[in-house]
Amino acid sequence: MSIKVKRSRAQPIAQLLTKSGGVGQLMRQSRLIDQAQRHLRAHLPEEMREHIFVGGFSNGRLTLISGQASWLTWLRYEQSRLLDLLHQLPGFEGVTGFTLKVRPIRPIETPKRYTRTLSDDAGKTLAECAKDTDNPKLKNALERLASHAARPIEPK
Repeated sequence: MSIKVKRSRAQPIAQLLTKSGGVGQLMRQSRLIDQAQRHLRAHLPEEMREHIFVGGFSNGRLTLISGQASWLTWLRYEQSRLLDLLHQLPGFEGVTGFTLKVRPIRPIETPKRYTRTLSDDAGKTLAECAKDTDNPKLKNALERLASHAARPIEPK
């Protein structure tokens, strides 16, 4: 028995984004969630803004997530005011309420950036090699490498 696989053809990204389902729908929903989060955060008290996140939208309800139950308790009392604020945004007229969830919030960590450094002696050696080189591409490459050398801080 053999299994035949239908090969799919690559499609342009514009075509994928404009289709009614799939990636286009996901991108549209992601933009709406981001818009709702920015709008709600703008109308929350200053100390709460960094603790409330919009998690998603389904069945006419917007999911709000926080790391502490105390923030969500305050939101529970403010639901009608926040719903009125959301209804001002186009695309959110159908929101009927909120689903409040307490979840651990992990801050987004940017990856550490590793930079190349060379000793002063290595930088001087590379710079001298660049001066003695006639090939312009090699000279440029050596100068770029020499620029990674640790430079002493000059007193002001």
